[in-house]
Amino acid sequence: MFDTIVIATDGSESVRRAVGVALDLADRFDASVHALYVVDAGEVESSPDRLREEMSEALTERGERALSEVETETDRAVTTAVREGRPATVVGDYAREVDADVVAMGTRGRHGENRFLIGSVAERVVRTCPVPVLTVRQLAEDEEGPTGTPESV
Repeated sequence: MFDTIVIATDGSESVRRAVGVALDLADRFDASVHALYVVDAGEVESSPDRLREEMSEALTERGERALSEVETETDRAVTTAVREGRPATVVGDYAREVDADVVAMGTRGRHGENRFLIGSVAERVVRTCPVPVLTVRQLAEDEEGPTGTPESV
């Protein structure tokens, strides 16, 4: 059912549960795993000209750390990629490129911690991605997971 799973990560705390769920799916279906971090071109472009290169490098380093965190959560091989562009577009393009069966991502990211519903990037990915998208909400500290106990994944 799932041969290739793409995990879109931004390195935020809210994506942790999505990583865990995606890796669980990969284990259950013996799927290959791709982890993707997108350097938001809008963030880079909105920074002052003299800081753009430095900003791009800093965001790329952040992406490499985020991808490393995904790799440490599993024993299986993870193909990692850092790309630059508009996040929703890049996620869809990457999913198509690797012939993904599903994209997994958190519902809120670095810029959406105060949003009540789904994060704007996740929302755009759901609307535009050419493959199914599994969005995973981070549970609040007082919420329980499916086993009836608080989840810390």
